Amino acid sequence: MSDLAALPFDLRALEVFLAISEAGSMVAAARRLGITQPSVSQTVTEMEARIGVKLFDRQIRPIGLTAAGALLRQRASMLLAEARQIGPMLRRVGEGRLPFLRVGLVDSLSRALTPTLAGFLAEVAEQSSLLSGLTANHTAGLITRQLDLFLGAEEVEDAEGLERHLLLQEAYILLAPATLPPPTSVEDLATLAARLPLVRFSARSRTGLEIERHLRRLRLDIPRHQEFDTPLGVAAAVAAGLGWAITTPLCMAEAALPEDGTTHCHPLPGPTLSRKLVLIARQREMGDLPRRLAGLCRDALGGVGEAGDR
Repeated sequence: MSDLAALPFDLRALEVFLAISEAGSMVAAARRLGITQPSVSQTVTEMEARIGVKLFDRQIRPIGLTAAGALLRQRASMLLAEARQIGPMLRRVGEGRLPFLRVGLVDSLSRALTPTLAGFLAEVAEQSSLLSGLTANHTAGLITRQLDLFLGAEEVEDAEGLERHLLLQEAYILLAPATLPPPTSVEDLATLAARLPLVRFSARSRTGLEIERHLRRLRLDIPRHQEFDTPLGVAAAVAAGLGWAITTPLCMAEAALPEDGTTHCHPLPGPTLSRKLVLIARQREMGDLPRRLAGLCRDALGGVGEAGDR
């Protein structure tokens, strides 16, 4: 038996059931619905046969609900309310507006993209939710359909059924107190690590994992000291003279430290390390909306990514 055939009733049958519950008789329900009383009675009989339980107590007047009928009335009201909203929702989508759009945004893009996203979401959706946080949390939300779009570091390269739009590729940089000479080699990094602690992005973050893998490739075994989930935490610790860090221009823009000359950004010595920031959506579900939004985000990110002094 197919899933469709296994359904115990359709929406029209629920409407008849609720009309009887509210009117107190099949005759009154038929009058309210504009159909015949035998049609109402047949609908109820078929529902009860398919469900396998009695929904009405026909021994009392006005007609009463059984315990099963009372439960169905609660659920039926919600189902019909949802069903009645579908038509207007579909018409709004046809007019270019979505009823609800949920977007995940990695922390390092919040300052740069929130104004752009807020304006776009107001234009295309009746209701929207913009959630900031770690990449791993958002990619899981996208795959489990708790999010519709995600903007952040690429972390689901092998997942099927997703479309990706590149927003920006940026090289990692070195952030250090201004009093330290700029390192120019991997050996200088080892010397710097011996002199001052490395302030890390936490291993819960995509950025933190990429940096740790890079350090292992360079054969640098740097003791753990302090780590933070957010770009602000990392940059603030360096500004306070507590260490140095490997970060990115966007992370620095997100941290928004005062330009007081206490820190400098330098190119990261050794092999180039970079990250891609992407917009990810499920394929063939949102038309050209992801592509349009990616274009707006690329425009908003223009010019970000240049390392310089702070």
